[in-house]
Amino acid sequence: MLWTARLYRRCLGVRLRAAMEEPGDFWLMVASALTTQVVGIVFLWAIFRAIPQINGWRFWDIVLIYSLVVVTEGLSVLVAQGAWQLAMTVNLGELDAVLVRPYPAVLQVLASAIGINGLGNLLLGCLLLGNAIARVDVHWSPGLILLAVGLLAGATLTKIGLNLATNCAAFWLKSPFSAFAFSMHTLGELARFPITIYGVGVRIVLSVFLPYAFMSFFPATTVLHRGAPVWAGLLTPVVGIYSVAVGTWLFRRGLSRYESSGH
Repeated sequence: MLWTARLYRRCLGVRLRAAMEEPGDFWLMVASALTTQVVGIVFLWAIFRAIPQINGWRFWDIVLIYSLVVVTEGLSVLVAQGAWQLAMTVNLGELDAVLVRPYPAVLQVLASAIGINGLGNLLLGCLLLGNAIARVDVHWSPGLILLAVGLLAGATLTKIGLNLATNCAAFWLKSPFSAFAFSMHTLGELARFPITIYGVGVRIVLSVFLPYAFMSFFPATTVLHRGAPVWAGLLTPVVGIYSVAVGTWLFRRGLSRYESSGH
């Protein structure tokens, strides 16, 4: 396991050094990610200028939930952006080379790209998260801080697992573009806000079938002690591991349908 983790880290290092070869593109990606997320925060601010709370949620409560999505997205694309390249990899037959290397194919795919925009998301997300933590009504203790770190790790695993699982549709849809995965990612944008503001059907989808709510809402409610039972948020690491396991299982099933390019 240590060898596997070390090699995965080195694969990411190679991709990062390759991305840094073009400094202009590097900083443009970081800046574009920052701009996109800032627009979302300005939208929130504009809403709460007119409305003091939404369904009992105040501005900084929602910023906490929002920032968790931004941080987990930033981490997921930094360490597992390759999932979004899967459709092109399958379409071009580039999995041939992956399958003959003495390293797990799913890890090779995940480490095949690094999302520089994730740095922008991560920087702004951490800034928002720090400000939200300082302003929400929570008494922080060493135990609660450790719990929050564990929940954040579980939320990141959930995002990585969902990215992998939805992108595995490429084995069945035979398209060079991740249209299905992108549509599911768009649905997951609803998790930037408390799911209690949505109808029952949307809550079930975001909590059970596509558990994007475990990226943000449930971890936040465990820390805030409101909005949902505490035990629901404590399941975040379990949901994260489950999501990665499902994504890996779908990847292995998809490999049985993979048609080699023949070269």
